[in-house]
Amino acid sequence: MPGRSKGYHNFSEVFRMADYRVIKAITEAVLQMLRSNYTPEDFDNNELEFKVYLAHDFSQHMDAGVSLFLYRILFNGSHRTPGGHYDIEGRHFKTQLPVDLFFLLTAWGKDASLQHTIAGWMMRALEDNPILTAGFLHGVAPGVFHDDENVEITLAELKTEDLLRLWEVTAQNEYQISVPYFARNVKIESTQFLSEGEPIQERILKV
Repeated sequence: MPGRSKGYHNFSEVFRMADYRVIKAITEAVLQMLRSNYTPEDFDNNELEFKVYLAHDFSQHMDAGVSLFLYRILFNGSHRTPGGHYDIEGRHFKTQLPVDLFFLLTAWGKDASLQHTIAGWMMRALEDNPILTAGFLHGVAPGVFHDDENVEITLAELKTEDLLRLWEVTAQNEYQISVPYFARNVKIESTQFLSEGEPIQERILKV
């Protein structure tokens, strides 16, 4: 396409892509799913907040609601690294980057009763809605995901000492009920094309 440097492309002119914005989009989508299932009447008319947290936010936390803290991103090596997609002109993008996103959902409440109610509710809501569908994701983050792409949210395992260590670092041991989850095998697309004549990475032999 005239006017563009070789190797780059405007995704919005081709198709929806799970590009570098996917991590931000998924954290926001998890909270939007909870928000869309929330009614104040279920919590004695308490208004709940839903926020993505950084470490320093734990020192000035909300009165009531759910926070999401992304604490780890790992490469997903369970399958062969997925190849890149092709654009409408037949050009091939570089390989995708598959990752798992690990985050804590924390229930906040002014008293134990409210906090425990929120904790049970948020876990039930995620159990009822473990798949963030393509339609839902497009509504939260237009132009980021493929039209047939879903994201699976699953309970994660986190050792007690690791969980307490997180709270020691982020909130000076002022522990609040938190539950670990992860988004499985999220693929981040490249914004670059494979160069013509790039060295062969693998050879397929026909027997």
